[in-house]
Amino acid sequence: MEAHPETIVEEVDLIQDPPPLMQPEWIAGAFNKGELSEAQRKALEPSDRYIAQLEWADVILIGAPMYNYGMPAALKAWFDQIARINKTFSFDLSRGDEPIAPILKGKQLVLMTSSGEFDFQEGGSREARNHLTPHVRACAHYLGVDLEVDFHHVGIEYQEFKDERHEASKKRAFEALPGIVKHLYEQSGVQV
Repeated sequence: MEAHPETIVEEVDLIQDPPPLMQPEWIAGAFNKGELSEAQRKALEPSDRYIAQLEWADVILIGAPMYNYGMPAALKAWFDQIARINKTFSFDLSRGDEPIAPILKGKQLVLMTSSGEFDFQEGGSREARNHLTPHVRACAHYLGVDLEVDFHHVGIEYQEFKDERHEASKKRAFEALPGIVKHLYEQSGVQV
């Protein structure tokens, strides 16, 4: 970013400020076609804030540890807050078996993960246990991400082992970052 001081970073710390869990008032407010009650309006405030941040962002960077083979509860709560009808997706039964369509478009997503175990990649011995990366990929359309070109994943594994495999995993991850950053800037039309 030193080479591009015009880059603006907004940090959302889901640990220090965790998103609220889904509540009946949130659901009623999200599907309400008329005047919102005070409880519905208040329940939707975090969602409104998160969605406004997404609308503004070109690049979304998610750093997430794998907890019990899945995403941390705070990250799941964040996705629940931003997956909202007529805000991040539309729903139309005339589209047949694919009634959900993203509203946001053109976002880049970088997912950086860490795990205590290893071999969670496609074809890996623990692929079936990896519910973190596939879950984020499954929800990425709510963020306006085209998975074919705009999804990037860097993972560090072997954290529990703290041996040379962990160090090698960290080295590979850090070596991958400059190429991802270059790609992100090029996608946004900025020369690197």
